[in-house]
Amino acid sequence: MIQLEQLVEGQQLPLLEKEKVTKVQLVKYAGASEDFNPLHFDDAFAKKIGLQSPIAHGMLIMGFLGEYVNKLFGDVASIQDFKMRFGAMTVPNDQVVCKGSVKKIYEQEGKQIAVLSLFAEKGPEQIVGSGEVILQFN
Repeated sequence: MIQLEQLVEGQQLPLLEKEKVTKVQLVKYAGASEDFNPLHFDDAFAKKIGLQSPIAHGMLIMGFLGEYVNKLFGDVASIQDFKMRFGAMTVPNDQVVCKGSVKKIYEQEGKQIAVLSLFAEKGPEQIVGSGEVILQFN
């Protein structure tokens, strides 16, 4: 786990290369989010409307970025705010890499705060999701 003392503004955080997006993940996403749009998990429907395969909704990418933050900071910090933007859809077999940097570190009401910029990319610099997370260190 990364400790607050190890962070400096502008620092690049370690990469997290996710396993390739799978149809199983899309079905789990649909169940967890109660979003059963067939675009997210149905091969036949995707092909019927001209797609090669189902597409991953941005919530799956948000989950990847949440996992990324948790792997880096786990129990040493808690998420206070998480803002997310979606850049592009992913399809099964896309490889997603999560990365980030430290935007700002400050103290507020006696609590240590870090603001991180996060990105999820597929392929060279094709952003599928980006966001900002505010962490409060324990």
